[in-house]
Amino acid sequence: MMKTLVRFIVGLGAVLLPTATIAACSIALALTVDVSGSINEREYRLQMDGLAAALRDPAVADALVASEVALMLVQWSGAPRQEVSVPWRRMSSHNDVEAFADLAERAPRAWAVFSTGIGSALQFTAAQFGEVSDCAHKVIDVSGDGYSNEGPDPMEISQGLALQGFQINGLAIEGDEFELTAYYKHNVVAGEAAFVFTAETYADYPRTIWRKLLSELIVPIS
Repeated sequence: MMKTLVRFIVGLGAVLLPTATIAACSIALALTVDVSGSINEREYRLQMDGLAAALRDPAVADALVASEVALMLVQWSGAPRQEVSVPWRRMSSHNDVEAFADLAERAPRAWAVFSTGIGSALQFTAAQFGEVSDCAHKVIDVSGDGYSNEGPDPMEISQGLALQGFQINGLAIEGDEFELTAYYKHNVVAGEAAFVFTAETYADYPRTIWRKLLSELIVPIS
């Protein structure tokens, strides 16, 4: 009788005790794309097509699926203009990666004639991470071709987000702006292991975003 009671109590405890919660993904990665007035339609297409091609790369796709990464795509321009173009999606299979790449490739341009508000873009993007709070790391991937000229100071915003556990990486598309990579390095990127990659021209963007994704998902490459 006593042994039966003990077994009952142990079994009941196994049912009632909460089980440990395991993080569903290693990285929540927000891909934020500049669509301000300095970017023409050809350059917009190079960004979106290049991003889609990079996501479809076998090494990138394998890394996304292996870690069940959560992805989101944001377009941004001036201070009041940010849009979630593709909401958070979990990369649980290669079909998920292909579907996200298709949505990114087909995403209509949100704006074309407005200013550049990097600080506002960071604020807006960070506010979307409540939906992926189970992910171990929070990464915002910012690409753009100009200095911030509207809205809050990006350095102030990025440093504040870093204190909240965000990593903000940059992709500076060099061109009309002087030393844009240095500007991103000192004013935009923040957080442990944060970095900035450079695309010398828009034609370099597809390869650069591929390298950047590999660095975020696997190991830094040169």
